[in-house]
Amino acid sequence: MRMYRIAAGMLLASLSVAGNSQTKNAESTAAVDAPDGLSATLSPDKDLPRAKSAFLPELFASSHASNLLQLKNGDLLCVWFSGTAEGQSDVAIVVSILPKGSMTWGKTVRVDHDPAKSYQNPVAYQAPNGDIWILHTAQTAGKGQADAQVLKTVSKDGGKTWSAPVVLFAEAGAFTRQPFVHGERNDLLLPTYYSTSAGITKGAETNYPVVKLSADGGQTWKECAVPKAEGMVQMSIVKQAPGRYAAFYRSRFADKIHRSTSTDGCNWTAPVPTPLPNNNASIQAAKLRDGNIVVVFNNTSGHKPGHVTQSGERVPVSIALSSDGGVTWKYVRDMETRDSHAPLPKGQRMEYSYPAVLQLANGKIMASYTYRRLGIKTVLIDENWIKQGTTTGEYKP
Repeated sequence: MRMYRIAAGMLLASLSVAGNSQTKNAESTAAVDAPDGLSATLSPDKDLPRAKSAFLPELFASSHASNLLQLKNGDLLCVWFSGTAEGQSDVAIVVSILPKGSMTWGKTVRVDHDPAKSYQNPVAYQAPNGDIWILHTAQTAGKGQADAQVLKTVSKDGGKTWSAPVVLFAEAGAFTRQPFVHGERNDLLLPTYYSTSAGITKGAETNYPVVKLSADGGQTWKECAVPKAEGMVQMSIVKQAPGRYAAFYRSRFADKIHRSTSTDGCNWTAPVPTPLPNNNASIQAAKLRDGNIVVVFNNTSGHKPGHVTQSGERVPVSIALSSDGGVTWKYVRDMETRDSHAPLPKGQRMEYSYPAVLQLANGKIMASYTYRRLGIKTVLIDENWIKQGTTTGEYKP
């Protein structure tokens, strides 16, 4: 296992921000209209009986890669990247908050942007002192992912203002996607990976995952390797119990979601295929209070004989339920299918992807995902909802 320590204080370097201020107010601009009759209010979904859905208020033409975090005060935060198109210089990190007790998402605000960079894959965390962290990647606009670094910005007032971003992980190609997990002795585990290629197919078989581990609240970090994991990225870690961890991986080979296990969050077994397909697109898993695990994913693969890496269609987006730690999956139900809103308006892509999922304090399950790159859709369900439906996808229990 390759491991080393990173002194965060040696890496932290301020990036340019508007006005060179150390703290900046979240910015809001004109919103983009919601498609398909959706709104920012969680309402019954005509295509998903007994589920409620909402379309988050959007600032810019294209949005992707959401993550969810329930704050200590009960509010629910959603963070994603948004701009004209992925990889462009105007792509910023944006946030919307669903206040506790409300069914309507608040206005979306821009919290971080650098005109020389393209920002991607934000992850949110609330520290024990109440500070909200957002980590995200920054890469040279239009140049691919191989020079990406991971930045950190902090809000000390519930998201009203944000610190200037600093470089947290400076290694070229460092990428985030999945949420923090509390490990043994309350260590912080952050699944990351290295994008050693410009994109997600050619050369992407050399991409590999690592876990960043901090025992001092994020002041210093060490890096834990995953053996025999080339081409496995965006590991989603689930802490099943003390000393029992499972991780689920996106596969650059577009074949299957892979799984590995650990007893301490740092030493991992080699990933092995699960029954669930993967299309070389992101997934996310979460543990429920009853011990079951859910994963939201595209229920399709894209592997082709003779191709090393590949990608597949990003539809349908489905949620699966496991009662044995993610080894088998007895229930799968679609959240969005090819027929949900067909035919699409000219120029729109058939894509429902890059999900996030968590169980809320009230026991409900909230999922979010990219909605045709137009914005982010959230869906509110419960565990029984998963058991009461079916899938049009590749894997059928």
